[in-house]
Amino acid sequence: MLKQLKRLGGDSLLYALMNVGTKLIAFLMLPIYTTYLNPSEMGAFELIESIVSILTFVIIFGTDNALAYYFYKEKEEKDKEQFFKTALSFRLVIAMVFFLIFIVMGPYFAEVFLGSRDYYSVVLIAGTVLISEAVITLLLTFDRFNFKSKKVAGLTVFKLLLVALSSYVLLKFLNLKVESIYIGRLISGLVVLVFLIRPLFNFLSFKFRKDQLIKLLRYGAPLVPASIAFWIITFSNRIFLSMFESLESVGIFGVAIKFATVITLLTSSVQMAWRPYSMSIKDQPNAKKIYANIFYIILIIGMLGLISIASLAPFLLKFMVPDMIYMEAANYIAMLSLGSFLSFYYLIVSVGLFLEEKTAVISIYVGISAVVSVILNISLIPLFSIWGAVLALVISYVLVNVLIFIKSQSVYYIPVSLKKLLIPFIGGVISTGSIVIIYMYNFNSYYIFISWIFFFIVLLLTGFGKTVLNFTRGR
Repeated sequence: MLKQLKRLGGDSLLYALMNVGTKLIAFLMLPIYTTYLNPSEMGAFELIESIVSILTFVIIFGTDNALAYYFYKEKEEKDKEQFFKTALSFRLVIAMVFFLIFIVMGPYFAEVFLGSRDYYSVVLIAGTVLISEAVITLLLTFDRFNFKSKKVAGLTVFKLLLVALSSYVLLKFLNLKVESIYIGRLISGLVVLVFLIRPLFNFLSFKFRKDQLIKLLRYGAPLVPASIAFWIITFSNRIFLSMFESLESVGIFGVAIKFATVITLLTSSVQMAWRPYSMSIKDQPNAKKIYANIFYIILIIGMLGLISIASLAPFLLKFMVPDMIYMEAANYIAMLSLGSFLSFYYLIVSVGLFLEEKTAVISIYVGISAVVSVILNISLIPLFSIWGAVLALVISYVLVNVLIFIKSQSVYYIPVSLKKLLIPFIGGVISTGSIVIIYMYNFNSYYIFISWIFFFIVLLLTGFGKTVLNFTRGR
């Protein structure tokens, strides 16, 4: 038992470090991208990325979760491997279909959405990357299920480092612009496949068992709508910005949101730990009080983080991105960080749905919020430009949290005061927004201290110190 716990702890720590490492490397590439790409080119990159991300969801089609289920359910090793062969064949077929669509429709897509057929080559390279990623992801998933965590983490970080290096070389010396990023990804993917050549030949087969494919799709397909809905909330704003504004606006928005997602360096580790922790204490007599305190404490930490980001965003952006053409992005970083935090916080307040096995409603509520997101983007972007996209993102995630919290409370009541959550949340948003306005209109920087003082007064009114004390004492 102790051996298993040690392995679980070691693997969890390794994957957490891998997750943080990959996000950090991606973030540190931002100064390079913004040095060699103008806002319009950054906008094209962001737009292509948004399309690639949704196609990745479709290619996987929930089979990753299905593989996890059937891998540990099957007893025979050959049956486990056959499930992966079937999944790989399915993913490759879908990826190749998309690649053919890119070949045929690429010029039209490049002209309509990217403003020039010159981006057709980038679209084709991105389609090739989709195919290589479909293979690599599945092979690494097989190793992860076999507890080869060091291999998975090592190859993942190595791959991203190789992307960074090759992209930099191509940008600096060949001036290939957006193509450099996707050529870099393709090169890194091919190199990683060399290390995975043995399992690749073992799994590569376009023959698959129909019964296994049906099982995989039946298990995984219900998870796809939620993934697509989250994509709509998080990524569709780039498409609407390109339609109603310009690629330059998409580029500025993309730089801002890359800074905003840095907050996930902290939330991702909490997210990984929360599910097992919340399940492990569910039978304790004071479990509900612990959940209530955690709701409040994580919210307060999140708000403090947002106010800190708002205070430091202009300086961090100027340090990371010296080109003044991108400085407008500083206006949006804090509020986009709020969206990133809320995209994580719903997982905390949904604990009751997981405990009572009522998670199916999450997809419904995320779907409703996705529809609202589309309406808000269409309505707000023509009126408020980039701020419209920011507001659409934040409001949609607020709605996700409210709907899921209310439903979770109805099936598993946790004694947390709604007022105790709302007051610091609203206070944090007011403080964050006021700091953003202070920087936008060049007011005296001393007013920032007033925003901080205001929030600390809010904390005192909601009894933050007492809550932390009770939590540390296990009450």
